[in-house]
Amino acid sequence: MKYWQKNMETLPKYDMEALQLKRLKHVVKTVSGNVPFYKQKFKSSGLHSDDIRSLHDISRIPTTQKTDLKDNYPFGLFAVPMQDIIRLHASSGTSGKPIVVGYTARDIETWSNLMARNLTMVGIDHNDIFQNAVNYGLFTGGLGIHFGIEKIGATAIPSGTGNTQHQLEMMIDFKVSALHCTPSYALYLTETARELDIIDQLSLRIGCFGAEPWSTSTRRELEDTLGIKAYDSYGLSEMFGPGVGFECQEQNGLHIWDDQFLVEILNKDGESVAPGEKGELVLTSLTKEAMPLIRYRTGDITMVLEDECPCGRTHTRLGKFLGRADDMLIVRGINVFPSQIESVLMDIKEVGDQFQVVIDRKQNKLDEMHIKVELTGQTFTGELKDLKNLKFTVEEQLRSVLNLRTQVELVERGTIPRTAGKAQRIVDMREQNPR
Repeated sequence: MKYWQKNMETLPKYDMEALQLKRLKHVVKTVSGNVPFYKQKFKSSGLHSDDIRSLHDISRIPTTQKTDLKDNYPFGLFAVPMQDIIRLHASSGTSGKPIVVGYTARDIETWSNLMARNLTMVGIDHNDIFQNAVNYGLFTGGLGIHFGIEKIGATAIPSGTGNTQHQLEMMIDFKVSALHCTPSYALYLTETARELDIIDQLSLRIGCFGAEPWSTSTRRELEDTLGIKAYDSYGLSEMFGPGVGFECQEQNGLHIWDDQFLVEILNKDGESVAPGEKGELVLTSLTKEAMPLIRYRTGDITMVLEDECPCGRTHTRLGKFLGRADDMLIVRGINVFPSQIESVLMDIKEVGDQFQVVIDRKQNKLDEMHIKVELTGQTFTGELKDLKNLKFTVEEQLRSVLNLRTQVELVERGTIPRTAGKAQRIVDMREQNPR
């Protein structure tokens, strides 16, 4: 078993909690003294930084929301002077002002080491050639992964996004052994490689995928077709970027690094849930200098796994991410996650891995869910009754999982747009047709 920082990765629970408390006290004192937003938050709550005497005391501090970051755009949550900031990243800002995050030199070093831990954990080392097929620039995914690749001494290929055939050419010509991209783009790369009949020319052995939920069926498809081990990753810009959590080679939950983050899982009422119960992941950054956040509601739905991991790492493990709280669809009072739909479709061999969900509100004022599903690569040449039977099968299997009737439309392969980033799985038309 390979480790990047073995003593920290296998630190006993008692020692870890002592370290967390020491770092929590420091970060609370820092933000309550240096960040006006947190000064006011503590004042309104009647709290002083000295009131945090145990890890449990963190529940006394109000949570931080994504809207708080937008309201303090651009630098209002920075805890250090601007001259100490050596890099900025930001969200796309498609729904208003972007979220801006800053990094000190120490933050960049900490982040690089986190990524080195993750990449070492999945078996990547200095012998690997690593293609990073995500967007570089203000998006954290590019440089965040890149610095980790270089930290462990592997060869980094900053291929970025787009030009799928060229991406595949590079994989073949440079003998790429490890790949990072979104799982939906990995499926598109696989689909294109199959069309070009070049899969057997690839040298891939490891794939690191994240930035969107993906199912066990998608993992199986990528592993079986590409001959790789496919690992799940988790990150968010507000906590650094990629590297916050990663699967180990056991592929049984994501290790989230307790020396860097304090983990809570809260229900919709803001109360902690027991291990094994799903809820919203709430994180406190324990080492971030530039913009440490206290009890940040990530919007991501998951659960804490209680059993120990055979890999020997002692950090908190999270279960498979079910989606985002704001990605969860509520259709006729039923909670639906896109990952549930994907998992059903991937188990039906006649349909492909591309789908799109359209939610609308018709004249009867009831929500209706319409799912476009692509057929497999080979043209469906059966009779009309065969298509009808397949449509019925898909609808019934979705109903059994979602407890909701859906309308399925079978479409030809290539009908649903592909992207090099996150797939647009959901089109919600209900705002255009309110009750």
